[in-house]
Amino acid sequence: MNQVKCPGLPSDWVNGWLAALGATVLAPRLRLHWTTDAPPIAVLSAPDADPFDVLVRKWPDKDAIAALPIAVDWHPPDGQDAGKLERQVPVAEFVKRAQAIRAHARAHPQSWTLTSTLTDLCVDENDKVQHAPFDPPGPGTIKWLHHRLAKIHDHVKDPGEWIPKSLVCRATRVKDNGLGFDQTRIGSSADVTPKLTDPVIEVLAFFGLAFLTVRGLGVDARRNPKTKQRVRQRGWHKAEQGGHCFRWPVWTPSLDRDAIDALLDVWDPEQRTKRRKQTTWDLYGVHAAWESVAFKTDSTSDPTRAFGSRRLA
Repeated sequence: MNQVKCPGLPSDWVNGWLAALGATVLAPRLRLHWTTDAPPIAVLSAPDADPFDVLVRKWPDKDAIAALPIAVDWHPPDGQDAGKLERQVPVAEFVKRAQAIRAHARAHPQSWTLTSTLTDLCVDENDKVQHAPFDPPGPGTIKWLHHRLAKIHDHVKDPGEWIPKSLVCRATRVKDNGLGFDQTRIGSSADVTPKLTDPVIEVLAFFGLAFLTVRGLGVDARRNPKTKQRVRQRGWHKAEQGGHCFRWPVWTPSLDRDAIDALLDVWDPEQRTKRRKQTTWDLYGVHAAWESVAFKTDSTSDPTRAFGSRRLA
C-alpha cells in the first residue's frame, strides 16, 4: 500500500473530516486512517498507486456535477418526469425525484445525494420536505446545495495541481461561500475580507455526505400540529448544553468506504464515559472524536451558518 499524510485534512475540522471520507467515495480504491498527532490528520492509501493520482483520475468534471440527481432540473435517460428541486421542495416533487432515481439506480449511483440532503419523513405544515443540517440555506440567490456545489467546483481548473496542494495544506483559497458550513471561511466581525474557501475541500466534503443519510420521525405535521418535528441526520446527537451537535470519530485501522460506513454504524460516542472493560472506541480502533459547535450570529437576521469543533474527552 502506498500512503500519504494529508495535513490539509485535520480531524478537528468538520470539512476536513468530511473531505477525507469523500475521497473514499469518489475513489473506492482509497483507504483512510488517521494519525495520532494533535490533532490527528488523514492518511490516504492505495494499492500499487499514488493516492493523489487515484483521486485526480476520479475527480468529477463539470458534466458529472451537472448530472447529479439533486440538480434543480434533472432529466433521467427515459425522459421520466423527475420533478423540480428548488430550495422549498413540495412532497409531490420529492416523490417524483425519488421514483425517477430509484428507477435508474444503476445508471446513477449518486442516488445518495437525495437521501443525504432531503427527507419526506419530516414534512412541515406547508407540505414541504425538510433539509439536512448539512444542507443549510445559502446567501442571496445561491440557496440550493447543488448550485453551491457547482459554483465552487468551477474554481478547480486543474485538478492535478489543485488536489495535491489542498491535501498538503498549500491551497489558495477563493472568494466563495462554498457549501455553507465551514467555520474557517468566516473572518472577525471587523474583517472586511470576503469569505474564502478551499474549493477542493468543499467538493470532497460534499461527497463525504454520502455517509450521512437523512430521515425523520415520519409524523405528518398537518395532522399533528403540536408535534415538534426534527430532521434526523446520521451522526447528529443531543448536545449536553441543549440543541444538537454532530459527532465524528477518527480511527487507526486503514478502512475503505464500506468499512467506514460499518464503523459509523457501531461506534457509540457516549461510551467514552461508561466503565466497561472494552468500549466501541477500543474495539474499532477509534482513538479520538469531536463534536460540532454551531456558529453564533450577532443578530437573528444574519443568515450565516457554520460549525466549529470541540474534542470529546
